[in-house]
Amino acid sequence: MTSTLPSSPADERIAELRTEIDACDAEIIRLVQRRLSVSSEIGQLRSAAGGTRLSLSREQQVLARFQDALGPEGATLGLVLLRHGRGRL
Repeated sequence: MTSTLPSSPADERIAELRTEIDACDAEIIRLVQRRLSVSSEIGQLRSAAGGTRLSLSREQQVLARFQDALGPEGATLGLVLLRHGRGRL
């Protein structure tokens, strides 16, 4: 026999917050997918114009922006996004 314990206000708040995290995750995934699409188009345009696959100065700007906004781990996140968009070097 399964008994159902009444949920506490803390349990209810945790459930609400988890729902909010799930919504944030969905938005992050949507934005990463959009970023990858834009990055892919840039790569195609650069290749078609005879350019290099990446711009080191641009990548450094992206990493600095992530680090400034999110701290040292932010640069790691930025690097993951860059690698996902252009592949490993």
